[in-house]
Amino acid sequence: MSPKTMFAFAAVSTAIAFSAGSASAAAFVLGGGMADACSKAAIEGRDDRQSLALCDMALESQPLLKRDRAATFVNRGVIQLRRKDYAEARQDFDTAARLDPSMGEAFVNRGAALVAQRRFREGVVEIDRGLALGADEPEKAYFNRALAWEGLDDMKAAWLDYQKALEIRPDWEAPRRELTRFTVTRE
Repeated sequence: MSPKTMFAFAAVSTAIAFSAGSASAAAFVLGGGMADACSKAAIEGRDDRQSLALCDMALESQPLLKRDRAATFVNRGVIQLRRKDYAEARQDFDTAARLDPSMGEAFVNRGAALVAQRRFREGVVEIDRGLALGADEPEKAYFNRALAWEGLDDMKAAWLDYQKALEIRPDWEAPRRELTRFTVTRE
């Protein structure tokens, strides 16, 4: 009989992992103005109303190239995702994906919003699509997909994705912390 790897995790509810929040991947916008300020707010992890207002003003009044407009929708969506405004965030990611179907961050973040809404299978599909497009921060995509795999009770896939996130960014504590819940044994 060939050795088989078994995956189990400590008696910690996956609800704890979901309440810890998912990781969001912001999109870069350069050149100053409100779109740049919105980008910086998303990258810095802000979720305050003022940051959201900057993004709103950039989208309403600033002339933006198509890619920068899409990135600004991603950034506003990231801020909304942090605020747990999942439906609004998904609308922004949908708009960004329509404007620039090659922007991996739109799909990765849409997947994160779906995972947060416990729509795990759909989240995996979107995250896979974003990874295939070359998302700028793939470690966050793997982390969110790991959360989805846990929601789908696929502990092996979850463990592998947490491992991949940590491999890409060894200094990131979130996947390291999640991996401590797992026990891997060979039979």
